[in-house]
Amino acid sequence: MKEVLAIIRINKMNETKRALADAGIGSLTARKVIGRGKGKVDYLLLHGAEEGYEEAINQLGPGPKLIPKRMLNIIVTDDKVQTVVDTIIKVNQTGAPGDGKIFIESVLDSVRVRTGESGDDAVTEEEAVATK
Repeated sequence: MKEVLAIIRINKMNETKRALADAGIGSLTARKVIGRGKGKVDYLLLHGAEEGYEEAINQLGPGPKLIPKRMLNIIVTDDKVQTVVDTIIKVNQTGAPGDGKIFIESVLDSVRVRTGESGDDAVTEEEAVATK
């Protein structure tokens, strides 16, 4: 099993969720995060400065700013990792700085709380169970 940890742009979240679901990856966890890469410009402020907003121009200082992003945690079996990575790249790649990063880590084990299943069985997608 692997954990795919992806940092993406906020405005790509819904499209990414849909693309992953279409690829057969329905389970994920998402969090609001802030951070920055190697770049030293907050692109939202830069855009505001280009539009002529004085507050944005004043805030563009010499230091780097933190930018709001989304962090996705997706646990999948080894055979699904490339599908997840390819799907995230396809949706999020614009060619501009800030497109994001993907990290892949090994997962030692997992247990589905509801059924007690462990290992790969705990992370494989199952058919929806109708309840009364």
